[in-house]
Amino acid sequence: MDFAFDARTEELRAKLLAFMDEHVYPAEAVAEEQRAELASPWDTPAVVEELKAEARRQGLWNLFLPDAEYGAGLTNLQYAPLAEITGRSPQLAPTALNCAAPDTGNMEVLSQFGDEQQRKQWLEPLLAGEIRSAFAMTEPEVASSDATNITTLIERDGDEYVITGRKWYISGAMNPDCKIFIVMGKTDPDGDDIRRQQSMVLVPRDTPGVTIKRAMQVFGYEDHYHGGHAEVIFDNARVPVTNLIGEEGGGFAIAQARLGPGRIHHCMRLIGMAERAIELMCRRAASRTAFGKALAQQGVVHNWIADARVTVEQLRLLVLKTAWLMDTVGNRGAHTEIQAIKIATPRAVVDIIDRAIQLHGAGGVSQDFPLAELYAGARTLMIADGPDEVHQRSLARRELKKYL
Repeated sequence: MDFAFDARTEELRAKLLAFMDEHVYPAEAVAEEQRAELASPWDTPAVVEELKAEARRQGLWNLFLPDAEYGAGLTNLQYAPLAEITGRSPQLAPTALNCAAPDTGNMEVLSQFGDEQQRKQWLEPLLAGEIRSAFAMTEPEVASSDATNITTLIERDGDEYVITGRKWYISGAMNPDCKIFIVMGKTDPDGDDIRRQQSMVLVPRDTPGVTIKRAMQVFGYEDHYHGGHAEVIFDNARVPVTNLIGEEGGGFAIAQARLGPGRIHHCMRLIGMAERAIELMCRRAASRTAFGKALAQQGVVHNWIADARVTVEQLRLLVLKTAWLMDTVGNRGAHTEIQAIKIATPRAVVDIIDRAIQLHGAGGVSQDFPLAELYAGARTLMIADGPDEVHQRSLARRELKKYL
């Protein structure tokens, strides 16, 4: 395994680091000021569109897609250090580069499983950053970490599918630019194979019977930049059968294909979040005095910073190994490592951000620093894409199988 950055990665890293310094970090405060003046909290601040235009001009666009026909054609190993950099400003940078979830996963699904018409109608405008999208899987009434529990029905009626169900924490759905949902439900709820009961269909936002009921908060935040997390009702919403993605019964397999890259993308960005927290911790320690000496001279602060640096270096190596395996042996061959990073990274980054908050005192939980919002995002990822315990269970069973 050679984790040295190749020439293309080095070139993109240099451009992206400069883009962050010159455009993204200065835009953070501007975006907040503009948001306060918007008619709707879900509208996009003008500076975000300016960032998108500049990123596209510089060739920092759709970096996440390994298919060169649609994206930058980077391997996971090439993309990993770039995604890490965007994690330093998770509200702005991924969106600026058209590399924000859930659009990234939805574009991957459409590029891999969509037909020609679906790609033309929905993938092309997503690739261009003209529209946003949402992935409707999680439900409030069941443990959605087990996709076989999903109760939303997708019933065929002639040349149409009728969708009935209730979803929540549907990321991006509050954004007025969100024009399409990928909805997972059951087309064969009584089928013998519980992993062939589910299918995915494309449901335009303006379909009669689709109601955006409310925005769900996450630790008190509404995540305006990513279009919020909505509760959505599908009440006999009808779409043509041509809106089926792939084949009936293929939803579970598509979900697994979608979530593998999604998990590593989250972990890549989490490392960038940790790096931002360490930087803020060091700056705070160097600038504040307590009990007669700088915080940077306090032994406990030394321990926090040292432990954080060691942890980040360990996590980065594990994520890079996972990316390399995904490139060389595929997602299935990297199954154990994908689960390992999903377990280890959010947990460790939450701890690092927590220490940074502690060092900032009251400022750490305020809106004057990004730490509270970083904490909320990192802590949520211990639940999103499958709770840690689900991955621990699967990983442990895989290990035990060697001895049973």
